[in-house]
Amino acid sequence: MSTENDCKKQEEYSVDTKCQLNDARLKDIWGAVSYPIYQTATFAHKGLGESTGFDYTRMQNPTRQQLEAVVALLENGKDAIAFASGMAAVAAVMELFSPGDHFIIDSDLYGGSVRLFNEISKKNGLTYTTAYLSSEDVVPLIQENTRAVYLETPTNPMMNVTDIEELAKKVHERGLILIVDNTFLSPYYQNPLDLGADIVLHSGTKFLGGHHDTIGGFAVVKDEEIDERLRFIYKTTGAGLSPFDSWLILRGIRTLSVRLNKAQENAFAIAEYLQKNKHVTKVIYPGLKEHPGYDIMKKQASGFGAMLTFEVDSAEFAKEILANVELIYFAESLGGTETLITYPITQTHADVPKDVLEKNGINDRILRLSVGIEGTEDLINEFERVLETAEKNTTR
Repeated sequence: MSTENDCKKQEEYSVDTKCQLNDARLKDIWGAVSYPIYQTATFAHKGLGESTGFDYTRMQNPTRQQLEAVVALLENGKDAIAFASGMAAVAAVMELFSPGDHFIIDSDLYGGSVRLFNEISKKNGLTYTTAYLSSEDVVPLIQENTRAVYLETPTNPMMNVTDIEELAKKVHERGLILIVDNTFLSPYYQNPLDLGADIVLHSGTKFLGGHHDTIGGFAVVKDEEIDERLRFIYKTTGAGLSPFDSWLILRGIRTLSVRLNKAQENAFAIAEYLQKNKHVTKVIYPGLKEHPGYDIMKKQASGFGAMLTFEVDSAEFAKEILANVELIYFAESLGGTETLITYPITQTHADVPKDVLEKNGINDRILRLSVGIEGTEDLINEFERVLETAEKNTTR
């Protein structure tokens, strides 16, 4: 445990999580249970050379710092940096690399990440190779200029599961860093840093925020050198999370376990229900024992999450489902209290090249479900009604 004097010795932009949570100046003197929103752009100095530790909100803010301390503790990291969005966090991490550097990415990734790599990273002189990291050996793909491996597990939207610990060993033996997007499981169910990852990414918009009312992102690290470089990028590019949005995510984290436990319970029930429908040709949920990543998930995660993907027998049937949902929302995003259904081919993965979509199995019959915390029976009744309506409308 850091002492008060140890905390005072911390450099201005260096972060010690325990210092953040125990520093007296961050505790509200009035006894507020909800952490205060420091809605200010700048901070007054007591005198020349006498700073409170905060100067300008672009660089740091007490509310944001409190949130970062909480997320760092949840992920067992040295530091967490809160960004204005998940994509801002990914973009900042890519600034760690230089023109000519090469990295390896999973073939199945969120479309926004693929767009960033194709349109921004390549422009900046970076190159990458794709691989199905859940099943392919990464070693033959490593080049002399390879610097990092980037993945999601489970992947978005096809729910492929990669053994983080085994991949980390191969990556570190060759001096590379491992970057894991942990958005789908959140730190409640999975802690990639404990399994060997060097950087963990989150879209805080999703399960951490949990209410579909704010946007944010995180990069969590355990290495001091990487932390210092990312902190410099963050303060220089100005993509820090606002005080109010920091407070919203702090609020959301308070119910993270309760929400995820209920959402996972619902996800199991829906997956089992969908398996019985004659128009559903495939249900992809890592909590099903037949999922190829089931055993890996049992080993490296404490739960299976609330995301599932399913395929129906025709594009027409899929579109009928989207046209008739009522309790469930046809919307992008995930991880909130409401159940959302998404059509990846035109929404989350619209910018992914067609040949890549086909190779990954993302077609016009695929639907992605982010399961919320509604009553289980209500969700099953919704699916029963929607599937019956879709059958009626497609067999006329």
